Amino acid sequence: MTYENLVKEAKKAVKTVDGKTIKEHLAVEFDIEGKGEGAFYVEFTEKGAEVEPYEYYDHDFRVRTSGDVALKVLSGELNPEEAFAAGSLSVEGNTEKLALLKSVVAPAVEEVKATKTAAKTTAKKPVPKKTTKKPATTKKK
Repeated sequence: MTYENLVKEAKKAVKTVDGKTIKEHLAVEFDIEGKGEGAFYVEFTEKGAEVEPYEYYDHDFRVRTSGDVALKVLSGELNPEEAFAAGSLSVEGNTEKLALLKSVVAPAVEEVKATKTAAKTTAKKPVPKKTTKKPATTKKK
């Protein structure tokens, strides 16, 4: 994955974040190592989330990780606190705000999951075709 693709995917991942769930400003710089190497930041405000392909020196904390882990955290697939504890990412700065990151992305993910589940349950399932058996043929004598 290229750096440009990574930033594009990060923007998609935070698109569902609702600014109403954000109680305080949060700015996180992601320093990506390996594929897609580079830095971008995510700023969470009452307007929602914004991803920009720059270093952000006024961040609350900085995350160092791979592109895959960053996208999983931003999409809510991976709990950032668990990833930190497992060593999948490192944090520099205010580590207490790591829980805030989870609380911001998790509601958006739960809403998307609920929508998908509702769509699956309301979708019509195809009705299998009825097959009719042909009567057995009798042999002529």
